[in-house]
Amino acid sequence: MSDTAETVPAPDVEPGGITEIGDGVWIIPDRRVPLVPNVGVVLGEERVLVVDTGMGPANGRKVLEAARTLAGGRPLLLTLTHFHPEHGFGAQVFAGEAEVVYNRAQLDELRAKGEGYLGMFRTFGPAVEAALAGVELVDADETYEGSRHLDLGGRTVTLRETGLAHTRGDQLVTVDDEGVVFAGDLVEERCFPIFPYFPPDDVDVDGSAWIRVLADLEARGPRLVVPGHGAVGGPEVVAVQRAFMEELRAAAYAAADEGRSADETVAEREQGFVGAHPDWVQPEWVGFGLRCFHAERLAR
Repeated sequence: MSDTAETVPAPDVEPGGITEIGDGVWIIPDRRVPLVPNVGVVLGEERVLVVDTGMGPANGRKVLEAARTLAGGRPLLLTLTHFHPEHGFGAQVFAGEAEVVYNRAQLDELRAKGEGYLGMFRTFGPAVEAALAGVELVDADETYEGSRHLDLGGRTVTLRETGLAHTRGDQLVTVDDEGVVFAGDLVEERCFPIFPYFPPDDVDVDGSAWIRVLADLEARGPRLVVPGHGAVGGPEVVAVQRAFMEELRAAAYAAADEGRSADETVAEREQGFVGAHPDWVQPEWVGFGLRCFHAERLAR
């Protein structure tokens, strides 16, 4: 993390800031607080979809109450952009209150890694540990492979898994009639891309596949993109991140081709990328990204 563990602020979702970004499409913005995601609520005539929960049961309850208020008695569904704790470890409060839908890879990854990530995140400081108190991992009521169309009544939301990219189980959540895409951590705005590349424990990141996902998303021309962290924007938000990742890949590939080790690559290249984006947050992820692409090059 960019802050020390002692100074990481409480990862609190604040529903009072909920904002309508399209007809019946709402977000609870992250406020640029570390480990707080953008949370979505999508209204249909018959059902209401929640996208991500925030970290821990207290945040999950706040999201659930905000969704209930907007739903006005309509049934709820919940989906997650991916399994990481700040996005989905508040899901337990939705059990019995909403139908929970994951893609199959996401559920498998949650089962395989959820407890490990819970333990890792608990080391991020007292505020994060407190937020994670009492977390229980939640299976899905329904899973899918490829894509799944959710009929909310009067509108359809499409869930589309991307394959291995930021995680094994990333998905894009598209409100079809509004052209709004909830992208999770596949896209960040003024935040360095988050590479959860932690060899040997977790290497389920594919930087080049991730770039292809971003290029495909750009080509689809969404009206609005809701990033995992940062401000909502148009396709340019995706283009900026794709270009940055392509530059990061080129630097890592060149260093590997020159015989530089991963450590040397980070030492020589990291600060140049950080300095080129002084208004971006979480610069620690640049080094992880360089290591990820360096390993990718050596494997080819």
